[in-house]
Amino acid sequence: MTLHEPTPVPRILIVDDNLSIHEDFKKILMREKPSSKLMDDMESALFGEQKNIFTPPDYRIDFASQGQEALAMVEKAQSEGRPYALAFVDGRMPPGWDGIETIHHLWKVSPELQMVLCTAYADYSWDEIQQKLGVTDSLVILKKPFDIAEVLQLTHALTRKWELNRQIQGRLHQLAYFDSLTGLPNRTQFLHSLTKTLSDSKKNQKKSALLYIDLDDFKRINDTLGHSVGDNLLKIVAHRLASCIRGTDLVGEMSENYKTARLGGDEFTVLLPDIQSDETAEAVAHRISRSLGQAVDLGQHQVLVTPSIGIALFPGDGEDADTLMKNADMAMYFAKRNGPKKYQFYQESMNSEALKRLTIETQLRHALQREEFSLVYQPQIDLNTGKISGFETLLRWENQELGLVPPMEFIPIAEESGLIHPIGDWVMRMACQQAKTWRDQGIDLPRIAVNVSPQEFIHPDFIARIKSTLEQSGLEPSGLQIEITETLLMEHYEGTTEIVKTLNQMGVQVAIDDFGKGYSNLSRLQTLAIDCLKIDRSFVNGIDAGFREKSILSAMIDMANGMKMGVIAEGVETQSQYSFLKDKHCDEAQGYLLSWPLSREQAESFLRESNFANTDFRFNPVPDA
Repeated sequence: MTLHEPTPVPRILIVDDNLSIHEDFKKILMREKPSSKLMDDMESALFGEQKNIFTPPDYRIDFASQGQEALAMVEKAQSEGRPYALAFVDGRMPPGWDGIETIHHLWKVSPELQMVLCTAYADYSWDEIQQKLGVTDSLVILKKPFDIAEVLQLTHALTRKWELNRQIQGRLHQLAYFDSLTGLPNRTQFLHSLTKTLSDSKKNQKKSALLYIDLDDFKRINDTLGHSVGDNLLKIVAHRLASCIRGTDLVGEMSENYKTARLGGDEFTVLLPDIQSDETAEAVAHRISRSLGQAVDLGQHQVLVTPSIGIALFPGDGEDADTLMKNADMAMYFAKRNGPKKYQFYQESMNSEALKRLTIETQLRHALQREEFSLVYQPQIDLNTGKISGFETLLRWENQELGLVPPMEFIPIAEESGLIHPIGDWVMRMACQQAKTWRDQGIDLPRIAVNVSPQEFIHPDFIARIKSTLEQSGLEPSGLQIEITETLLMEHYEGTTEIVKTLNQMGVQVAIDDFGKGYSNLSRLQTLAIDCLKIDRSFVNGIDAGFREKSILSAMIDMANGMKMGVIAEGVETQSQYSFLKDKHCDEAQGYLLSWPLSREQAESFLRESNFANTDFRFNPVPDA
């Protein structure tokens, strides 16, 4: 019984070998009185001459003549989910069990059953009863003869106590096994269901599937709109998720036995027992992805949240609950890496990749302390003057165990683990200090550019960290350019607008990196205080492909010039690319044609010696550091 179901009529069991006692209890506890004249004339063995008029509450009354018969009735009631609330048990019922033995057997089947032991003789002392039945508050002894008031009072009090106990147990069960926010089963309940399902599937040689679901970028919603909005979103997600697994799935299999749960945070699971094929799990995952990916209206906000889904199959991907959960979770992680609204089946190869990721994360936690990071600098060249317009700072990591780890491998892990914040602070501090050092040496370096991750940029302390770094290094704000991604600008527009405005007021430049890879809203872009667009290398590579690619690049340069923004072309690797960009009045360029990333010493030499002539450019690459 759940807390929201109406309380059923209490069931009461009378256990007595005297059938006239059964009739007497009917007269007291049943609203419809027996019509037999014999009953009207009978002097009750229990109630004597009492003729009180009363209207008893609603009760469902059953009768047994022996303890063994009562036990069978209680067992049947328990199995049907309609247990008895109260039993009146006679003290002596020869030739079968006596009252104490009967109660002992009934409590084994139904421990919460309230008992009244009816006896005219002191067959057992109270100490003996406690020794046989234990110390309990569910047993009352009623001496014969007794009157109507006693029976009514005990019946009302003990059935009410049973009902309250059931409600409390139901509430405790709800708290222990169900999520208080969404009403879905929680982790404890789900693991219990999963273990049982896998046991049944193994016995019946059936296939089952586990879907592990995580909401993409849910933390951003909590951080920007507040936890109350996030909670409302989780409720809607839970409702949509439950709706997705009702009825018939897309391949025609009935899904009444499918189960879903909230594990905590923004993580959910769906259990699909006894599926016929992998396509069933894929169909359900597709349905969930489509349903959860629809926009949600939350008061004044419209929120779009997408799921990443990992799928693990029993028995191939694991024969126990822990293994299946671990592998489904791992598949979800790989789905998340592939982009939003994705689902991914578990594969054995994921284990080696996961182990590599764990090793990288473990070593990364000690990299700063071990001084394993270094910076390299890639020159940016002014195409009008041929002079250096700035350096882009790039991070390198060489670990004793892993060797040189590419940024594309360790940067995403640093972002996911939160390590990007101390690492980013170190990069910003070292870059500003180095730029200031070169300026103090009389070396002309207009600016130094530093890439900033989305997690760093939208952090509440970001502006304060930039101010502190500039003050400590002594670098003028105009000497620093911060590069942010186009995706960050579009996904976090409201949050980034004020940050970009503040940086602009400080004198710090802001550049959009990898421009063209995302889907920029040009009206938004026009309102932001952006200093420069860095055109992604894929467009620069297209210069050698044909007219269409050149036209797109020309349009991007013209647009930036029209919006009074600087333009830097990334990935310049050929003389024809360089010449085209120069002819189209692109402001700056960087790439391997001009220079590979340089160590601090190489960068310093490059600054002192390089002065590209506008009409006399020569390809002279510097070896990679």
